[in-house]
Amino acid sequence: MSIKSHPKGLYVLFFTEAWERFSYYGMRALLVLYLVKHINMARHEALEIYALYTGLVYFTPMIGGYLADKYLGARKAIIIGGLVMALGHLAMAFESLLYTALGLLIVGNGFFKPNISTIVGGLYEEHDPRRDGGFTIFYMGINLGAFFSPLVCGTLGETIGWHWGFSAAGIGMVAGLLVFLLGQKILGPKGFPPHSTREYLTAKDYFDVLVYTVASVAFVFGFLKFWEFFGPRWKEFTFASKTMFSVLSIAAVLAVGKLFAKKNRAVPGALYKNGAEETGDAPLSWEEWQRIIVICVISIFVIFFWMGFEQAGGTLTLFADQQTDRHFMGFEIPASYFQSINPLAIMLMAPFFSILWYSLDDSKYALSTPAKMAIGMITLGLGFIVMYFGQSLAFSGDSNKLTSVALTNGFQVFPGTVYIREFGKVGPLWLAMVYLIHTIGELCLSPIGLSMVTKLSPERFVSLMMGIWFVSSALSNYLAGRLEEILTVYQFNIYIFLIMSSIGAGLLLLALTPMLNKWSHGKA
Repeated sequence: MSIKSHPKGLYVLFFTEAWERFSYYGMRALLVLYLVKHINMARHEALEIYALYTGLVYFTPMIGGYLADKYLGARKAIIIGGLVMALGHLAMAFESLLYTALGLLIVGNGFFKPNISTIVGGLYEEHDPRRDGGFTIFYMGINLGAFFSPLVCGTLGETIGWHWGFSAAGIGMVAGLLVFLLGQKILGPKGFPPHSTREYLTAKDYFDVLVYTVASVAFVFGFLKFWEFFGPRWKEFTFASKTMFSVLSIAAVLAVGKLFAKKNRAVPGALYKNGAEETGDAPLSWEEWQRIIVICVISIFVIFFWMGFEQAGGTLTLFADQQTDRHFMGFEIPASYFQSINPLAIMLMAPFFSILWYSLDDSKYALSTPAKMAIGMITLGLGFIVMYFGQSLAFSGDSNKLTSVALTNGFQVFPGTVYIREFGKVGPLWLAMVYLIHTIGELCLSPIGLSMVTKLSPERFVSLMMGIWFVSSALSNYLAGRLEEILTVYQFNIYIFLIMSSIGAGLLLLALTPMLNKWSHGKA
């Protein structure tokens, strides 16, 4: 299968997402180091902020997906999200605006993240065998940005000044927006209301973008001011007061959502086939409910994958900074550089996996989506087995034993790559091996999961279901940041826990695969 056989719109979305991920991963590579080294936060406090940020970043897509399906449309939602995130990245350059910046990034990502994936799915017909391969190519774009961002933003942030690194991330987001706006005609009618033949945005569309962008910024400022007043007093509230406040807050959000739903009965945002007559109020059939249940069940399983994988921005970054010998030819490699290993490996391996999935899906050896994702989870666990031994050796300090083990296995070990140069530190090859193994697992799970959501979701709820899919990432990102603190209380090694949870979840998902395939009705 030639890459040229894919729709041209895929490459507009490829480069848009590449720049957006450049901004996200560039900021992520610096966040924990910035909090610990510049603001002098304690390790557990920095990891908790990282957990909250990465968790909420993947929670808000459910709201952004809903607004796109009900009111905005995917295309306008992407532009709104990009503008809000660009403001957030630029605000990160100012220490006093740290929480404002994080809030803008969280809200902006909610508009952007689910809707660009939805448009990718809309480029392919229902049973198009190119779909999984197309999402793998799109995923390669994600990692193109993720590869360069730690190198550019990390170098600027760690060696010149933190604000330089964060500003570079903001410039990347602006570049992504420009790519998306310049590629409007190539995308055709995708992301517009059903029956629309428009291929460009009107003045009214841009006015909607402006209104929602300003409203998003106002919401972030308002929430922070609200929390500044109530936050310190929250512990003083009684249980009954907290419960009542929570219920009223949820009721207010639902009421606003209901008003939007009543005002906008038709669903302009989803990517229907031409001629579809469905609206947001149409009841779901039993088959559609079964497919939604499949998405929700697999969403629960992938929590165990991302909970481990997202250690990359937390414990693995701190391991690179504190337990890895980063000196090479008189140069000290910045800790953030290690986060470029995973996206580099994805760029190298993604074309192979794209061809592999296309070949398998078009043969008698086809693997269903749940089976592919179960393999990804088990592979992640294998990576943490390597990480566990690397951590153990870092604290053992037994370099002689390590050298003899390497030689008896027939490997030529270069100085400083595997064994320990000084007590408490290992060579960089340990982390490199972990990232490479995790990359293989990621390619078996993440792009396949995005493709699955677009295949199984009812067409009028594609963006909303994509948002729900990202909620699993929200929970796993939060757990990833809190996991070390929780397990330390019970004196349980984090990597042993991740080995058991990821491999165990993968084996259970394999066992459930026949049932999930049946409920997918041939679409997974």
